[in-house]
Amino acid sequence: MTIQNELRTLITSVCPKRLSGALLAVALFTTVVAAADAQAPFRERLSTLPFKIAYETYINDNWEIFVMNADGSNPVNLTQTPKEHEHYPQVSRDGAKICFVVDAGEGRDTIRSLYVMDVDGKNRKKLVDNAREPFWSPDGKIIGFLPQEYPKFNVMDYYTKGMSFYELSTGKIESHPNSTNLFHLYNPCFAPNGKWVVATVHAGMGVGHGTMLIEAHGNKIINLKVPGCRPCFSPDDGKIAWGAGDHDIVAARINLDSDDPAIGERLVRIKDQTNKIYHVDWSPDSRFLSVSRGPDGKGDPTKPGTFQAACEIVGVYAAGWNLCAVSAEREGTLDLNHATDADFTMLTTNGFSNKESAWFRPNRKKGSER
Repeated sequence: MTIQNELRTLITSVCPKRLSGALLAVALFTTVVAAADAQAPFRERLSTLPFKIAYETYINDNWEIFVMNADGSNPVNLTQTPKEHEHYPQVSRDGAKICFVVDAGEGRDTIRSLYVMDVDGKNRKKLVDNAREPFWSPDGKIIGFLPQEYPKFNVMDYYTKGMSFYELSTGKIESHPNSTNLFHLYNPCFAPNGKWVVATVHAGMGVGHGTMLIEAHGNKIINLKVPGCRPCFSPDDGKIAWGAGDHDIVAARINLDSDDPAIGERLVRIKDQTNKIYHVDWSPDSRFLSVSRGPDGKGDPTKPGTFQAACEIVGVYAAGWNLCAVSAEREGTLDLNHATDADFTMLTTNGFSNKESAWFRPNRKKGSER
């Protein structure tokens, strides 16, 4: 660019006596480059990232877990199980393993079980039955999960009672120390520092609906007092994102080292008054967000392995739902219905009930790509 060349000339021509001017020129040059990058098509920015995204999709009458590049290219089916239905992929922080749930059977006789596999789909193993919505400890040694409330299946995401931790090295299952007081939770997430678990509660724990911070190894519970659901911590330990409503995603600051964390400064808001937007997740560098996006609906229970409820719920077929990505570094509000290709990009476009995205950096030690 002409401006960049002019700034380079200015910097190299400045003598030591004008060092402050040189520093100013460097700052100006950096600003110009950053501005140019921000105006590039968003997909091009994502294509340079060393990350991948796991997600669930419904294809050929079956729920599967796919993995794609950060820009949506090269989708790969990791599961390929025509008689079982995989959902809710969650990737360990080191990018080595994926935990997920599998539905076997139909209707109220469905058994939802917790599984784990390598990030390439190999070494698949069932861990426990009647388990929901798994989440990794920061060190990747523990998989937390929410036990099903009653033996008979119900598709509602808050059909849970208690909280448990599965130790991968031993197979030992331990209950959360305050498990008897935890019920109707969903979408739990460990804080990167391991101190807290955040989750949404619906009609339980003395709350009609709310987002709760739960001390990971103690009895303390804090109501964050924000509307909405499905919270997710950023990997850098300083931010949280959640669905503030059916058409809003919000990211804000939070101090997780505090004994009493609270939602702080709001950083970015994503809205879409036409479609529902749900299932927000952070990139490993905390610079990008992905969300599920699609029309309102109640699913199509005539399709195998699906149920009738709101489209955002695990196991409910969501026709027309796709994944998109936006910048987490922008400020203010981004309206997806008026955004340009410099602001966001669709990661999937086939509408095959694409939901529950999970970013990760592939584990290089195991020969992963990139």
